[in-house]
Amino acid sequence: MHDLRQFLDRLTRHDQLWEVGAPVDPELESTALSLHALREQGPALLMRRSVGSAHPMLGNLFGHRRRIELALGERPLASLRELGELLAELKEPRWPSSLRGALEAWPGLAQLAHVAPRRVEEAAFCEEVVYSGDIDLARLPIQRCWPGDVDRLITFGLVVTRGTEQARQNVAIYRQQPIGRNRVIMRWLPHRGGAQDHAAWQRTHPGRPFPVVVAIGADPATLLAAVAPVPDTLSEYEFAGLLRGARTRVWRSALTGLDAPAGAEIVLEGFIHPGDTAPEGPFGDHTGYYNARDAFPVFTIECMRLRRGAIYHGSYMGRAPQDEPSVLAIALNEVFVPILRKVFPEIVDFHLPAQACSYRVAVVSIRKQYAGHARRVMMGIWSYLRQFTYTKFVIVVDDDIDARDWGQVLWAISTRVDPARDAMLVDNTPIDYLDFASPVAGLGSKLGLDATNKWPGETARDWGRPIVPDPQVAARVGRLWEALRDARSA
Repeated sequence: MHDLRQFLDRLTRHDQLWEVGAPVDPELESTALSLHALREQGPALLMRRSVGSAHPMLGNLFGHRRRIELALGERPLASLRELGELLAELKEPRWPSSLRGALEAWPGLAQLAHVAPRRVEEAAFCEEVVYSGDIDLARLPIQRCWPGDVDRLITFGLVVTRGTEQARQNVAIYRQQPIGRNRVIMRWLPHRGGAQDHAAWQRTHPGRPFPVVVAIGADPATLLAAVAPVPDTLSEYEFAGLLRGARTRVWRSALTGLDAPAGAEIVLEGFIHPGDTAPEGPFGDHTGYYNARDAFPVFTIECMRLRRGAIYHGSYMGRAPQDEPSVLAIALNEVFVPILRKVFPEIVDFHLPAQACSYRVAVVSIRKQYAGHARRVMMGIWSYLRQFTYTKFVIVVDDDIDARDWGQVLWAISTRVDPARDAMLVDNTPIDYLDFASPVAGLGSKLGLDATNKWPGETARDWGRPIVPDPQVAARVGRLWEALRDARSA
């Protein structure tokens, strides 16, 4: 699927897309309807009649794991772990020690044939081209999501950037607040790829405007790639090719020199000019609170391109796990495990609970091998991947605990943790500025909990032995229970 409309056709065939014929207002109403559909585990919604706009709006696209699987060509979400293994190999390559080892690696590495994007000369979004003075973002059904939001918000725009220190183009999703007919505030945090590209550009080219492209309504593989933990050296366009099983088609913007996904519905081209910033927010966020206002760069749009009857793709952020980003985060959790195992092979599983904003708490199970092992893993989680810079709590458990079962995790914490001995507190570390619980904006503390069984050197006491049923008795009782149930049903 190389564009959004092909994906919508597939969703229709699987009864995963409903068309809404009644008028729906982007002012609060479209968000409320999408949230209701998500809570009901309902379909994606194509709202044909957006109040105040001639463009239809698409909502709740990834509000259920079934549609993520359809975006993956009907592969189960577990298949994302295989892609995580390939990403791990790309991030930390290991040269095969023999010809046999090279041949064994070839089936996976053969997927790299799908990596290089393919440039096309024409794209459907060139059917209508509007230049600076005639651009008016108000024509789009941009949502105002929550009652306390200061204004409307572009929520699912793919932001394409390129810095000066890497050849790859970065594709990520950053929310954008319109503050004029052709100006939006680009809200990106300092550790994100777009912000780092912008900072590198400013260092290398002080005084020169920074080129940016924003694509709205892209194909499903590129949408998923934009939120996946892609290594810094790999472009999301390349990862989208792996997800799709076919090379990503891109169109080169002559204005900016950047590539846009050729199947997008709407493309915005322009620049961030030096020193051009504005206070952004407040807006409802994934934390379940309205965020504080802060200054971010302003993106000035010099050209807007649209398909005929362009579909505006929107989303919303709300209290996890009742929002679309939480559903995506749960699915993409599978990608992290192989990447972490590449450096920490003792890791059994890794879980980011959606209820904890999908990144603020991490639970990791390990095959413990020595005293102090859990603390090493904590420090590794915080430092290895940029995505965990803002993870506040890391809980480490043994491999007899299911890291995704809060009942088991709480049991491990309550029976294997002494608060003074097993808590590791790290002060004055980077924290999400949205986290108003920290004493200073952007700077706070982190807590690691060692909920593993303790080894000699970690405790002087005899350690308890877990109750484990006799396997032979359990098997015999299982057969007896089956016989009893069959007799009852006869």
